[in-house]
Amino acid sequence: MNGTVTRRCSCRNPETGNPYGTQCPKRAKKRHGAWSVVQELVPGEDGKRRRFRRSGFATSAAATEELNKVSALMAIPEEDDTAGQIAISDLLEACSKAKEPLPDYDETRRRFAVGQSLNSRMTVGEWLDIWLAGRKRLRVTGLKRYECDVRVHLKPHLGEIRLDKLRVHHLDKMFDAINEANIEIVEQNAQRRSAIELLKTVPWKGAENRARRKWLQASIDAMPPFRRVTGASTQAHIKATLRAALNVAIAQQEMANFNPAEHVELEPGAKPKALVWTDERVEHWLATGEKPSPVMVWTPEQTGRFLDFIAGSRLYLLWHLIAFRGLRRGEACGLRWMDLDLGSASLSVATQLVQDGWEVIEGAPKTNSGIRLVALDSESLQYARDHKRQQDMERRKASDKWKLTGRIFTQEDGSWLHPGKVSDLFERLVAAADLPPIRLHDLRHGAATLMLAAGIDIKVVSDTLGHSDTRITRDIYQAVLDDLARAAAEAVVKLVPRARARGRSHGDGQAKLPAMRKPRTPEGTPDEGTDEAHTA
Repeated sequence: MNGTVTRRCSCRNPETGNPYGTQCPKRAKKRHGAWSVVQELVPGEDGKRRRFRRSGFATSAAATEELNKVSALMAIPEEDDTAGQIAISDLLEACSKAKEPLPDYDETRRRFAVGQSLNSRMTVGEWLDIWLAGRKRLRVTGLKRYECDVRVHLKPHLGEIRLDKLRVHHLDKMFDAINEANIEIVEQNAQRRSAIELLKTVPWKGAENRARRKWLQASIDAMPPFRRVTGASTQAHIKATLRAALNVAIAQQEMANFNPAEHVELEPGAKPKALVWTDERVEHWLATGEKPSPVMVWTPEQTGRFLDFIAGSRLYLLWHLIAFRGLRRGEACGLRWMDLDLGSASLSVATQLVQDGWEVIEGAPKTNSGIRLVALDSESLQYARDHKRQQDMERRKASDKWKLTGRIFTQEDGSWLHPGKVSDLFERLVAAADLPPIRLHDLRHGAATLMLAAGIDIKVVSDTLGHSDTRITRDIYQAVLDDLARAAAEAVVKLVPRARARGRSHGDGQAKLPAMRKPRTPEGTPDEGTDEAHTA
């Protein structure tokens, strides 16, 4: 497919207004008009004809040189390599439409040989789209999290930067912008919250009060809505998402062997530690309404009060298993009767129900270590038998309206439980039981606390919870472990009987030790080498 080089001018006949074209009287002048090139490309996958066009060349030589470059690029694939010819034609068509310079021949040939993308000017945003398209085998929730990081943060801040030009300072700038936005969000949230509180203090009666309330409400409506800041853990996830995407780019030789996401430093952010609702912390909460930590767990007595309060309720077994065996919410909702083995007193965690927006979908546990076998005690087994009898009664009552899902925990018609509604129900039960507030996930944390307090090895606790490493368990429950260590220290001291009360001392401030017996000679006299012999 040979291309053509032509010369055209924009001169028009003043009488008719039509272009002169090849009949232009100035055409004989070599410098008149501009030269252009046209090259037929391989039709795309849709079979449509397409061309490479470029104009504006001052001389025929310049236009011919451009056409030769196009021809050289099109000659890179073999004649029988249809896919390769289409790829090169795609590249040339994109250059023509964007009016960009032709790609370097040697670089294009290298990329073609190793199977890389031929677009050496690929942006970070374009690569993130390609990378996400190849992540379809991920769990839905994990893919959604990646897509959120890309859509909300990475593409707006980095999307227009060329992939091969991305550097650490670009990432520093992005996270600085995120932190500055956090400050603005906190201030705006505080302003909106203050205005709402002020509105509550204005009486309803009276024309002046009604006018003031109307003005305040209009001010609140004009304010930005409450927003969440992008915290330290979210920023770490954004960094991890970009690092994963760039590692794939490096592996596919789309960029140099340097991942800037590996070297960006974030502000340290400690994960909240699990704290126990001690009497002192409950008093503080009652007085101020403030929780000492986002992650709070009940004492064994408080857990017992909750279980006693809900005893006999329809979903008692669900709360019981989370409280004692540490199941995640989605894992508990997703349990099937086939997963329960009464003979071996065990429960297989093999699936879960999770939310995608408000839609409920079935998926694998959160991690590979989440697929596990959980041992059950005799009490839990009895509750499971009771729950089975209750569900059988519900199924007979529902008759042909019963939805056969095979789940242990269902709605009254046999359909799936909605995890979000389960959390809402738990919060209402906690409030009704007059207990300090915890989240449903904190009930799982409470199970870990109970196991640790019972002296169960942390490896067993970690396996029961489905953690991939005991370091995760230790990190989450370090505060609980510290409390248990102090209690163990006290218990050790109490094991040793003491002759006098703690804190008393003799008048000289030193405890008197009994006289040490000195070694004696076989004849019963003091050894000459002892202090006793010299004293005598």
